[in-house]
Amino acid sequence: MTTTDQNGSVLDTEIGALKGGSANLAQYAGKSVLIVNVASKCGLTPQYTGLEKLQERYAEQGFTVLGVPCNQFLGQEPGTAEEIAEFCSATYGVTFPLTEKVEVNGEGRHALYERLVDFADAEGHTGDIRWNFEKFLIGRDGQVVARFSPQTEPESAEVVAAIEKQLG
Repeated sequence: MTTTDQNGSVLDTEIGALKGGSANLAQYAGKSVLIVNVASKCGLTPQYTGLEKLQERYAEQGFTVLGVPCNQFLGQEPGTAEEIAEFCSATYGVTFPLTEKVEVNGEGRHALYERLVDFADAEGHTGDIRWNFEKFLIGRDGQVVARFSPQTEPESAEVVAAIEKQLG
């Protein structure tokens, strides 16, 4: 597996919050963060349930999920910030933070994803995000420690083991 840029933490990257202002990723320094590109109208959208369960289970131990809305995959996140927030809250009871809607691939790829995509998953995939709900686990040191495919359920054994290793 490759590693991220050792010149700093992924959490040093600037990104806006869903409801405006900065998402202030620096506030998660010393915590483990699962960064997930999310969408409201995707076949994988029910993964919000598992993501929220991870948030509830591990938040007190220094962990958070960070949802990053993206509309690059068949237009499956078309909503405004307000619509996305309402959908996540009302439909899935999401309490974890959400960033502004960004592009994760292509020329408009957000700087956060520039820092993530070179990390390989267990199958050796690096590069472009394949679909909604691709997951990156950031360790307490702000470096990428794991990458999971979109189809990997949030509460799968491999995701839970990776989170618990970071929190242990």
